[in-house]
Amino acid sequence: MLHRVRTVIIGSGAVGGVVAGHLVRAGEDVLLCDADPEHVDALNAFGLRVVGPVEEVVVPVTAVLPAALPDHVERVLLAVKSHHTRSAVEPLWTRLAADGYVVTLQNGMTGGVVDDVLGPGRRVTAFVNFGADVVAPGVVAQGNVATVRVGEPGGGVSDRVRAVAALLPYAEATANIEGYLWSKEAYGAMLFATAVSDLTIADALGASAYRPLLLALAREVLDRAPASPEPFDGFDPADLEGSLGRLVAFNAASGKARTGVWRDLAVRHRPTEVDDLDGVGGPLVHQLAALVRAIERGERRCETANLDLLAAYERLERVGRPLAAVVEALPAPRRAAEGPLLGVQVAVKDMVDVEGVVRGNGNPRAMAEGSPAVQDAPVVARLRAAGADVFATAALLEYAAGAQHPGLDEARNPADPTRTAGGSSGGSAALVAAGVCAAALGTDTGGSIRIPASYCGCVGIKPTYDLVPVGGVTALSPSLDHVGVLAADVATAARVLGAVAELGPLPEAPAPGALRVGLLSAELADPAVEPGTRASVRAAVDRLVGAGAQVVEVDVAPLRALHAVFEPILLFEAWREHEALAADPAWFGPDTDRLLRLGRDVTPAQHRAALARRAELLPAADAMLDSVDVLLGPAVAFTAPGTTPVIDSDAGAVEGLFSMGANLTGWPALVLPCGADAGLPVGLQLMGRRGEDAALLAAATTIERVLAEETA
Repeated sequence: MLHRVRTVIIGSGAVGGVVAGHLVRAGEDVLLCDADPEHVDALNAFGLRVVGPVEEVVVPVTAVLPAALPDHVERVLLAVKSHHTRSAVEPLWTRLAADGYVVTLQNGMTGGVVDDVLGPGRRVTAFVNFGADVVAPGVVAQGNVATVRVGEPGGGVSDRVRAVAALLPYAEATANIEGYLWSKEAYGAMLFATAVSDLTIADALGASAYRPLLLALAREVLDRAPASPEPFDGFDPADLEGSLGRLVAFNAASGKARTGVWRDLAVRHRPTEVDDLDGVGGPLVHQLAALVRAIERGERRCETANLDLLAAYERLERVGRPLAAVVEALPAPRRAAEGPLLGVQVAVKDMVDVEGVVRGNGNPRAMAEGSPAVQDAPVVARLRAAGADVFATAALLEYAAGAQHPGLDEARNPADPTRTAGGSSGGSAALVAAGVCAAALGTDTGGSIRIPASYCGCVGIKPTYDLVPVGGVTALSPSLDHVGVLAADVATAARVLGAVAELGPLPEAPAPGALRVGLLSAELADPAVEPGTRASVRAAVDRLVGAGAQVVEVDVAPLRALHAVFEPILLFEAWREHEALAADPAWFGPDTDRLLRLGRDVTPAQHRAALARRAELLPAADAMLDSVDVLLGPAVAFTAPGTTPVIDSDAGAVEGLFSMGANLTGWPALVLPCGADAGLPVGLQLMGRRGEDAALLAAATTIERVLAEETA
């Protein structure tokens, strides 16, 4: 056994191997120690070879496994992964000379572990930024020359710091080593993000789509720094915006295209140093760490979809939470590795079961006292099976009954945050319209998908009744309830609905000249419709006519005749669904409680009569579509108000005037942005034949295209 060595390098892989090559070539007495027997054997048999674009170094070395460390060590250069720090340092407790010390060459904040094992005063800290990788046993690649700094943990420059700085390649002493470590931790958060993808470091850092994410990760770490962060190699904490361009150039010139974290995840399939990063970060860093761990467990692979998901989390925090649209961010969501929705992030209205998540229903008591769902609702399971990332739950009006609980903030409108996002699927609409995610699930009993879509300026589709399963979804009125989709555009709505409803391929979108549109002129002329809303819908109709569409007027009376049965059906069923909870007078907010209790006065006989009357009226309503492909009218009579009007108010009655009919008929109905009134979005509504959702989506694709061409 070796008994006395001047310098031991524990961890002779990437950084340790490069340092060893330089030290041995300079004539230093160095012993290498590594836990990989194959690497140790190669070092002893063939020497250490450092390759790469910087220079080539081949030196003879002596290497041992940890069990063969010498009895007496004067100085240790510690270059193991951060999560191996304790196991690497513990054997030194009896071996380190009385005046000996450990120099940490690691990423991360490992000093506390070293101090805990060896006691205070036994550590010098180094900051190392050159890129390196183990490419074969005994062979290490050095990718570039970069900043190396050495300092005392508490600040200042001591004699031993000067000695180490003279020993290490490229090193300089610093009185602010902690500032360098925190800057490296911030840069490291960026690098960890690149590692979950299949992009090179330079390509990921240079992609404009990920710029807000990368800057947010760095800021999240720097905001927690107890020392003044220092600039290095293009990274400047005082100029993060400019740093990205410099870092792209720095990494593009390096011989190391990807991080060691990426190699651990994608090639070696072993744990990374993510726990160290997770320990210093905030919400976004925690999401990144959860993704890394999912890859470590084999639940995900390194691909760009992971970066897209992280970018969505960044938007969720930056944009979604100020709009009061977010209930919970869901880390590293489980999903299929392939599918038609791979790379699509989907928010779910917080009344739909997501495994492991409490179904909050827009109610503080339910949020605090509810139990996590034991399994996904079928609609959520279908999203996951299609490859979608179910990444957040979205805010809603209380129990989807049409009123905001006073203990929670109402979801705000991205077009004007002083206005409501609508209800009851307002959080879902706000997240989509704000660009946080491309799609979200909502529910619709009388317009709860389509009204928020109109207010916020996105697409919202209520499918044919019973097309999408409602199991695992809080019921309001089972005869009228639907689960549907809010999306950034018709194509995305079609993709998501196609996956959860198993629609199959859509028919080709018809040419405008082949499209037959039934205009509900009486709705457009209704005195409740505000002039700006009427003008926007009328302008959209004129554009369709100009594109060659066949527009004919259709009498809305058969649909309006159904409205009389809406209230007895809704109120009777809503009370029966929520009667048990209402036994606690403090459970619901006052508006919701009042609305639900209206159903106590509706008798079973009145409910049965309403259902029978609906059945009698349906054939006449269905006949409205006999000679047209779609019916078209305004989605809502007005643009988004300041708050959602309760259903039993005058404004509440008007709000659902044009949407409730499709719930009674079970027709698929889709809302499409068609303009603006004083800067607030206006939507038009399209309705199609029951069971012909795909045809409705195809027609909507054509109409969306015509409207976009006109405004391009």
